[in-house]
Amino acid sequence: MCGIVGYVGPKQAESVVVEGLRRLEYRGYDSAGVALVVDGTIASEKRAGKIANLDKALADTPLPEATTGIGHTRWATHGAPNDQNAHPHLGQDGRVALVHNGIIENFAALRAELEAAGHELRSETDTEIAAHLLEAAVAGGDDLTTAMQSVCRRLEGAFTLVAVDAQDPDRVVAARRNSPLVVGVGEGENFLASDVAAFIEHTREALELGQDQVVTITREGVGVTDFDGNEAQATPYHVDWDLSAAEKDGYDWFMRKEIHEQPRAIADSMLGRHDEAGRLQLDEIRISEDELRDVDKIIIVACGTAFYAGLVAKYAIEHWTRIPCEVELAHEFRYRDPILTRDTLVVAISQSGETADTLMAIRHAREQRSKVLAICNTNGSTIPRESDAVIYTHAGPEIGVASTKGFMTQLVACYLLALYLAQVRGTRYGDEIASVVHELEKMPAHVQRMLDEASVVNELAAELSEAGSVLFLGRHAGFPVALEGALKLKELAYIHAEGFAAGELKHGPIALVEDQLPVICVVPPRGRDFLHDKMVSGIQEVRARGARTIVLAEEDDDVVAPYADVLIKLPKVPTLLQPMVATVPLQLFACELATVKGHDVDQPRNLAKSVTVE
Repeated sequence: MCGIVGYVGPKQAESVVVEGLRRLEYRGYDSAGVALVVDGTIASEKRAGKIANLDKALADTPLPEATTGIGHTRWATHGAPNDQNAHPHLGQDGRVALVHNGIIENFAALRAELEAAGHELRSETDTEIAAHLLEAAVAGGDDLTTAMQSVCRRLEGAFTLVAVDAQDPDRVVAARRNSPLVVGVGEGENFLASDVAAFIEHTREALELGQDQVVTITREGVGVTDFDGNEAQATPYHVDWDLSAAEKDGYDWFMRKEIHEQPRAIADSMLGRHDEAGRLQLDEIRISEDELRDVDKIIIVACGTAFYAGLVAKYAIEHWTRIPCEVELAHEFRYRDPILTRDTLVVAISQSGETADTLMAIRHAREQRSKVLAICNTNGSTIPRESDAVIYTHAGPEIGVASTKGFMTQLVACYLLALYLAQVRGTRYGDEIASVVHELEKMPAHVQRMLDEASVVNELAAELSEAGSVLFLGRHAGFPVALEGALKLKELAYIHAEGFAAGELKHGPIALVEDQLPVICVVPPRGRDFLHDKMVSGIQEVRARGARTIVLAEEDDDVVAPYADVLIKLPKVPTLLQPMVATVPLQLFACELATVKGHDVDQPRNLAKSVTVE
């Protein structure tokens, strides 16, 4: 998820673009750059790191004045976050400059085609191939709009592209597929951006673009077509919130915004993961299939929310691959003298890729000659660099300290790893793997449905604002969900919350149950009837002792309904995938309860986004 700005008008483009990028820095802060159209040439500057680095470069070597320009803040996906990979990217002859948000799935084939034709590609990014293709089209006689249409028809994946042509100085052209782009409509000037925060100080009139559309802005107006060149319509709207709110797309908290971004994040995490035949292709895994076949034990190391994702992964890995799997808190791992061999695969899960405890754990594993695979959201961070392989989650930047879409995309990566191992080792047939992948591809819609029904959870949070304690119960893959739900409540609402495996109730925790104590129960799908029946028994036990039961269960689960004081209906999904839908109402509940209690949801007390010391 990157920040993009485009401008045409009477003002100095550099100032407008850089200020817009500053408003969007929360969307990407690995690098930043600008490109301006100046007297038939492209003048550009870009720097790795935060926008301050770009500011310094522009102050040291100012660019010429211009009134048309584009800019970008990057969240790295393809290629490390360095000057060379920073956007904008130029075409072969420097005539076209382009910035990009998203992932071009078929970039490898297109890159090979360009290199065979004699193009010199200077970066590791998927973006640069679009710049070269676009420039080739305009050099062949197309105007920039027509060129953008033809190039987009060749691209696969999710993307926003914004480009300028040195020989067409009064036009900026952009395209959108499954990636955010909004038009700002001004007087004698127009804007393009990833969201309205970039231009809200200049105009509050905006256009919402549809799927697979190309938009052209000039000083005089805005034109919209589809990828085939047919005239299309964009939806006008007025932005009625202030700049601070606009940065959050109108949400009160970044965390709430990130919860609502989860359908998109899940879809992004699935992009490019399988070929046309349905076989998984995890290109970032640099461990050979022969080595993976020799793995006789998997150890997952992680902390906090990532640890709970690892607990879910254990169920999936053992069920689909029959490889023994352990899940360890990273900060305990190396101090207990774990048994590691060359045939042990250590999986490190870290949203930031800089978690100190997890980093120390993988260094210990590598000293013992074990292979290490990282699951991470941050390209170029330390843990992926020091691992033998990596699966990037592509969640985009997460501003809220309490992880939401980071956790959700970690689950996706864990499922993909388990399925890939099953494919390599032959423990599941191809149609079985394809069936699970198909179910995963339905998850954005299932999660969106849970978000659309948030009012039930919000009402519950208001009712329980004075609760001093909340218990969470789960069985099987629902147990880690209970742990994660309790953690979110502790992090955000600052109240006592505990997650338990429901079978443990009679072994001690039931002593905590008293009249009107809220107990949140995650009920397994009825496909695992023995689990379902035992969970229902646990609910009856706490209810008999006066607990107020809040039950998360499949939408047509009539058996559990009589025992629920509040029933939250979940979509019907396979048992192992249920954590993806069951987690959402618990995230919403914690966020809303903290809001009702007047806490800072984005920056809970005593917590940091990334724990970089042991």
